[in-house]
Amino acid sequence: MKNNVILGIFLFVSIIAFSQKTYLHCGKLIDTKSGKVLNEMTVVVSGKEILSVDKGYTSAAEGDVVIDLKSKTVMPGLIDMHVHLEGETNPKKYLERFTSNDADMAYNSVRFAERTLMAGFTTVRDLGGSGVNVSLRNAINAGKIDGPRIFTAEKSLATTGGHADPTNGYRDDLAGNPGPKEGVVNSVEDANKAVRQRYKNGADLIKITATGGVLSVAKSGQNPQFTIEEIKAITTMAKDYGMHVAAHAHGDEGMQRAVLGGVKTIEHGTLMSEETMELMKEHDAYLVPTITAGREVADKAKIKGYYPDVVVPKALEIGPKIQATFGKAYKKGVGIAFGTDAGVFTHGINGKEFGYMVEAGMPAIETIQSATVTNAKILEMQDEIGVIETGKLADIIAVDENPIENIHTMEKVVFVMKEGEIYKQ
Repeated sequence: MKNNVILGIFLFVSIIAFSQKTYLHCGKLIDTKSGKVLNEMTVVVSGKEILSVDKGYTSAAEGDVVIDLKSKTVMPGLIDMHVHLEGETNPKKYLERFTSNDADMAYNSVRFAERTLMAGFTTVRDLGGSGVNVSLRNAINAGKIDGPRIFTAEKSLATTGGHADPTNGYRDDLAGNPGPKEGVVNSVEDANKAVRQRYKNGADLIKITATGGVLSVAKSGQNPQFTIEEIKAITTMAKDYGMHVAAHAHGDEGMQRAVLGGVKTIEHGTLMSEETMELMKEHDAYLVPTITAGREVADKAKIKGYYPDVVVPKALEIGPKIQATFGKAYKKGVGIAFGTDAGVFTHGINGKEFGYMVEAGMPAIETIQSATVTNAKILEMQDEIGVIETGKLADIIAVDENPIENIHTMEKVVFVMKEGEIYKQ
C-alpha cells in the first residue's frame, strides 16, 4: 500500500511538471522568417518545444511560469557556424600541443562551451580539433554539462604540410608521416579513407583546409592545397555518409577548386575574386566570414612573441582584409552564413561579429537571419531551429535593446533558453 501511495505521488508530480508551461512575455520579438520586429508578443513553451506564439501578453494558468521580457528583444537562439571549442588563443598555444593532454583539453572545452551558450549561441559547428569535440558534443547531448548543440567536423582534413597537418612545425623525429587516419590526404584514395575515418570517429560534417592558413607553422597563408579531384572525392564520399563539407580558404584558386568540387561553405574567403563570388552563387555555396577572427589575429600579431615568427606576416596581411571582402561578397549577392572562428579569439565574444557585418554594409536584420534561418537551413535543421514558431525547439534568447537600432546589443545576451530549459535569466 505504501509503495502504491509513493508511486501515485510520483506520477502526480511528474504529470504536473510535464504539463507546466512557460510564458515568455516579449516586449519585442524578431520574426527571423519575415525579417519583422513584432511588438508585445507571448511565446508559450511546453517541454522542449514552442507551443504557441500569441499576440499580446497572454495570461498564464495557475501553476504555469511567467518570464517578464517586456523590456527586452527576443529572438531564436543563435547559430555560429565556425568555432573551435577545444582551445583558445594564448601566447603559449603552440607549446600546449606538447604539454597538454586530451583530458586537459576536455576540461577546458567544458568552460568554453558554457561561455558560448551564455553568449546566446545555442547551436554551433565545431570545425576541427583533436576529437575531444565529439565527446564534448555527446556530453552536452546527454545533459552532463551545459553547452550549445554541436555539429562537429572532428579532425580537419589537410594535405601533407597543409594548414591542418597536425605535425606542422615539429622536429623530424616527432613529425612522422600522418595519413588519412590522422586527417592527412594526398590522393583520391586517401580522401575516401579520411572521410570514412571521420564518420567512424563520430563527425557530423567534413572540414577541409583548401588553402594555406594564417596560424599554421607554415610559410604560405593562401596557396591551394588540394587538387580538385581530391576535393570532389571528399564531397562525394561525404554526401554518401550524410555529411556536408566546409572549406577553410584564404587564397582564390583554392576557393574556386573548393566551390567547383562541391563544398557547401567557404570559411574566411579573404582573397576572393568577383569570379569566385559568381561561382559561389551559381553553386549555392555560402561564405562564412569570420571577421572577428581576422581582426583579433591582426591585433595579436602586433604583440611581440605572441605568435611564432612565421605566423606574424601572414596575420598582418590576411587578417585586416576579411571584412572588406565580406562586404563585396554580400553586395554581390553571395549567400552569407554567420560564423566567427571563436577559439582563434576568446570564446563568448562571438556577438561582436554582428557589429562588424553591419559595419561592412549588411543590414542588422540580415545579420541576425544569417545566424538563424540561414544556418539552420545549411544544417538541415530548419524544421527545428532558427525561427520562433509553433512546433520548433524552444531555443530562445533575449537582449536589452532592439538590435535593428543598436546592433551592439547582440554582444550582451541577457536571457538564454535551450530546448525549453533556462540557462541564463
